[in-house]
Amino acid sequence: MSLASNNERVLAPTKDDIERLVACQCHIGSKNVEAQMERYVWARNPEGHHILHLGRLWEKLVLAARVIVTIENHADVCAIAARTYGQRSVLKFAQATGAQCLAGRFTPGTFTNQIQKKFLEPRLLIVTDP
Repeated sequence: MSLASNNERVLAPTKDDIERLVACQCHIGSKNVEAQMERYVWARNPEGHHILHLGRLWEKLVLAARVIVTIENHADVCAIAARTYGQRSVLKFAQATGAQCLAGRFTPGTFTNQIQKKFLEPRLLIVTDP
């Protein structure tokens, strides 16, 4: 058994993983879809909301997890959410991982102006807002 096939098997979604995604309604999208998002849409429900393909969603989650894991110091990761629907998730992510978070209004110059009190120089930015 090769190392690559073993990793693929470990990272494959289990039935429990899929059930949790469905219970959290991660598969329900918005009524509007852009051309770049069409490949992730599986179907459309009667209310007009797009249903996301859970297999492709899982692939992107695994890819994001692999990127985040490569950062050695968790404080070098910064998650940002200005919109209301992403703020809670950013705060919970920061609490669980030890990363920094910016929930709410983003102050210009946070990453460029070294004179600011809240100057940050993260190695990885995670942005929830499109």
